[in-house]
Amino acid sequence: MSTDTVRDTAADEAAERRREQRGWYFYDWACSVYSTSVLTVFLGPYLTAVAKHAADADGFVHPLGIPVRAGSYFAYAVSASVILSIVVMPMAGAAADRTGRKKPLLAAAAYLGAAATTGMFFLDGDRYLLGGLLLIVANASLAVSMVLYNSYLPQIAPPEERDAVSSRGWAFGYAAGSLVLVANLVLFTAHDSFGVSESTAVRICLASAGVWWGAFTLVPLKRLRDRHAPSDSPGRMSAHGWRQLAATVRDMRRQPLTLSFLLAYLIYNDGIQTVISQASVYGSEELGLSQSTLITAVLLVQVLAVGGALGMGRLARTYGAKRTILGSLVAWTLTLAAGFFLPAHAPVWFFVLASGIGLVLGGSQALSRSLFSHLVPSGKEAEYFSAYEMSDRGMSWLGPLLFGLTYQLTGSYRDAIVSLVAFFVIGFVLLARVPVRQAVRDAGNPVPEMI
Repeated sequence: MSTDTVRDTAADEAAERRREQRGWYFYDWACSVYSTSVLTVFLGPYLTAVAKHAADADGFVHPLGIPVRAGSYFAYAVSASVILSIVVMPMAGAAADRTGRKKPLLAAAAYLGAAATTGMFFLDGDRYLLGGLLLIVANASLAVSMVLYNSYLPQIAPPEERDAVSSRGWAFGYAAGSLVLVANLVLFTAHDSFGVSESTAVRICLASAGVWWGAFTLVPLKRLRDRHAPSDSPGRMSAHGWRQLAATVRDMRRQPLTLSFLLAYLIYNDGIQTVISQASVYGSEELGLSQSTLITAVLLVQVLAVGGALGMGRLARTYGAKRTILGSLVAWTLTLAAGFFLPAHAPVWFFVLASGIGLVLGGSQALSRSLFSHLVPSGKEAEYFSAYEMSDRGMSWLGPLLFGLTYQLTGSYRDAIVSLVAFFVIGFVLLARVPVRQAVRDAGNPVPEMI
């Protein structure tokens, strides 16, 4: 084969890889609107209000006959979603690795989640049970889709490109979240001009996130391609999600350093996701901030997170992903501690806090994803990412559970928010102890020059 032919083949492969990468970015563009508009901004305060409307004289609702303080219902629903996720994600990851057919599974999960989100338009009156059910289905569907989406990263980006590709994906997501939040803010603040009530405006915002999710999922489904599973692929089908998860963890025990990183990630990301999902409840219920203020604050987070994700990606090229993540955890700890002391009815200080979160949010998540991709043995991407995904995108259960229990026991959202500091401190300590270069070698992957 001539040198020109080799060069042309390499150029064609690079062009195809870039095309897949651009398609891959668009799933973040599609589904991040759910995380932003639904999970972070509107659903928490709105579902809490619906639950309070349905509550008894003591402020409790009774799903399945269990007394739950209405102010804790949303947090408990987020926690419950991980139960369904644990059952389904390992099976989906194993099926993807075994068959190599990720796209059909991605499509099924994405459109089930989009349909559940669109169905939130019908969440009115005292339908708190419907709201909890749709939240659980949408969150679990997002979790499964993200397992499959993340597992493409090692296949579409060589080691030296992964930090940048992962960061761009998060940046796409935050850019989409910003764009849709602007439209949400216009509709919500001027709902009278559009001839709709405030409640109807919120329900339109919720449903539009589902329509957006479904529409833009068409782009990655067109551009991403399935790979044939290796004949010795370790993917396994199981009749039970818990059994599959246990099998995955047993397999990961042969990669103890990968497991050590995953444990650190599960802990600190649990804190991150709980802050994301509960911040609007904290702002509305404890600080007495208006919905418009909360939307503006989250919009500020989204805009700054775009630059933060790209900026931390550049820092990782100089200092390595691990050191950059550790620095972000210090920033998270300080920001969360400051949040405890925020005065009520003071939007300016809430905006300052939102700015701090935005600068570290995207980079923390993007670099964690790319770093983990180096620690996954070839052929096990979807299976390993199913374990990784259990703490991603608001699927964590321990953080929301701690948040909800703390509020239920103390009646104070300030106590609930400060209880989350432990996740960042413990996560920092565990991550600092992981020798990532050795972990990459043990997984059988090439070690990047800077990691």
